[in-house]
Amino acid sequence: MKKLILSIFLASTFIIQQVQTAEESILGYWLAPQSIFEIKNCDGALCAEIVQLLVEESVDPKSILDSKNMDPELQSRPLIGINILEGFYGEFNSKNTLKGGRIYNPRDGKSYKSKLHRLDNGNLRVEGCILFICDGDEWRPLTVTINPDGSHTGVLKNILEGN
Repeated sequence: MKKLILSIFLASTFIIQQVQTAEESILGYWLAPQSIFEIKNCDGALCAEIVQLLVEESVDPKSILDSKNMDPELQSRPLIGINILEGFYGEFNSKNTLKGGRIYNPRDGKSYKSKLHRLDNGNLRVEGCILFICDGDEWRPLTVTINPDGSHTGVLKNILEGN
C-alpha cells in the first residue's frame, strides 16, 4: 500500500512539474512590436499584462486609453495594466502550440480565438484567429531588471542568436 501511495505521489508530482515547466518557459517579459507584456499565471491560466507601450518620447504611455473597446465603460481605462490573454490552460502540445484561449486586440477593441507557438529561436508567436485564418506577431523574451531608482531596464534574452 505504501508503494502505491508513493507511486501515485511521484506520478502526480511529475505531472505538476511538466505543466509548471511548460508554463514557466514563457513566463516573464516579452517585447512585442508596440509594447512590452508580462506573461504570468493568473488563477491557473496564462495572462499577458501590458506593462509598457512603445510610443514617441513626447507621449505619456499612461495617457493611451482603451478607446476602441466594445464596452463603453472600459474605453476610458489606460492600456497599461490590462490583460490581453485569457483561457489558456494546460500545456503546449508536441508542436509547441497552446490553443484554447482568446486574445484581446486593443487596436480594434475585439477579442479573438488565439494560439501561442513557442519557436525554436526562443521567441513566441502570438496569433489571433477568425475562423481558420490566423495572424499575429512574434514576441521576443526580455530580461527585466528593477533599478535602485525604481525604473526598469530590459535586455533581449536571445540577442546573441541574431533575433
